[in-house]
Amino acid sequence: MMAGNNKEKAHPLSNPTLQSLLAALLCIVIGLLFGYIALLIISPKGATEAIITILKNYFTYPTAAAAKKYLGNTLVKAAPLLMCALSIQFCYQAGLFNIGAAGQYVAGAGAALFCALQLKLPWIVCLLAALIAGGIFGIIVGVLKSYLNVNEVISGIMLNWIGLYTVNMLLSGVKETASPYTVQLASTNPGALLPSMGLEKLFSNNKYVTIAIPLSIIIAIILKIVLSKTVFGYEIKATGIAKDAAKYSGMKEKRNVIVTLFIGGALAGLGAAFLFLSGYEQWSVTQSSVPSMGFNGIAATFLGGLDPIGTIFASYFIQHITSGGSYLDKNIYPSQISDFISAIIIYLCGFVLFFKLYLNNRIRISEERRKERNVRSNKEEGGNR
Repeated sequence: MMAGNNKEKAHPLSNPTLQSLLAALLCIVIGLLFGYIALLIISPKGATEAIITILKNYFTYPTAAAAKKYLGNTLVKAAPLLMCALSIQFCYQAGLFNIGAAGQYVAGAGAALFCALQLKLPWIVCLLAALIAGGIFGIIVGVLKSYLNVNEVISGIMLNWIGLYTVNMLLSGVKETASPYTVQLASTNPGALLPSMGLEKLFSNNKYVTIAIPLSIIIAIILKIVLSKTVFGYEIKATGIAKDAAKYSGMKEKRNVIVTLFIGGALAGLGAAFLFLSGYEQWSVTQSSVPSMGFNGIAATFLGGLDPIGTIFASYFIQHITSGGSYLDKNIYPSQISDFISAIIIYLCGFVLFFKLYLNNRIRISEERRKERNVRSNKEEGGNR
C-alpha cells in the first residue's frame, strides 16, 4: 500500500516530445510576430492582411479545385526541403553540422539533369546519379573531417560554391538557346520524369505531383527507425555525444563520420532530383547564389526538434509560409518576408535547449515545493494524532 502511494506521477510537461512541440510552437509564434512587425514598418495599412495571406497560402484561391492544385505545388517543394532537412538532421546526430547540404543538393541537381537531358537516361538512373553525386560531396567533407581535422562547416561551405559553378558549367550544354535555363524535361526526355502513379488526380490533375512526396515521407520514417532501433543508429548517436568514448568502446568513429556524411549528402542530392525530375523547375546556368533549399533545411531540422517525424511537419510549415509569401502584393511588400520569418525561426531554434532547461528547472522547483508541502502536511497529521 505504502509503495503504491509513494509512486509519483511524472509532470505532464516533463515529456521531451511535448517540450519539443511547445518550443517549436513558441519559435513559430515569435517568428510570425517579428514578420508582422516588419510588415507594419513597411506599410501598416495592409500588414494584417499580408501576414494572413502568408499563412493562408493556397487557401487564398476561391475554389477548392484551385486550392488543391496549389497545395500540390507546396507539397512538390516541401519534399526536397524535407530531404535537405533530414540530411542536416541525420548528420547532427553524429555531432556534425552539415551546412554543405546546399552544395550536396546542387550536386544532385546537376547529376540528375545531366543524366536526364544529356544522356537521356530513365528516371530511376537519374535518381541514383543524384544520390551518388550528393553522397560523394558528403564523403569529401567526411574524409577531410576524419583524417585532416578540417571543420565540416568550412569544407561544406567551400564545396557549396565549387558545386554551384561546376554544375553551371556542366549544364550549359543542355540549356535553352534564348534563355539561361535548361531545356524542359517533359519535351526532351519524358522518360526521366518521376511517375505520379495517379497522385496528380488528388490535386486537380497537378502534373508536378509525383512519387517524390510519399517517398520523402517514407525515407523520414526509415531514418527514425534506423536511429532509434538499430545498432548503427546507436553508434551514430554515440559518436555524436562523445566521439572519444565511442572510439575507446570499439566503435570506428572515423568510419561513422564518413558514412554519416555520405548518407547526409545522398539525402540532399536525392531531394534535388525529387524537385527537378518532377519538371516543376528548370536549372539556371547563370545563377550566382546557392539555392536556398539547403539552408531552409536548417530551419526545418531544428523546428522539427531534430526528429525525423517532427521534421516532416516542420518542412511543410516552412514551405507553406515560403509559398505564401509569393502571394503578397509585390508593389508594397517583398516576397522575401517569408525568408525573413524563416531566418527568425532558425535563430530562435538555437534557444530551444535553453527553453527546455528553463522548463525542466521550473518543473523541478515545482515538484520540490510540492514534496515539501506533502511532508509538512504529513507531520501535521501525525502531530494531531
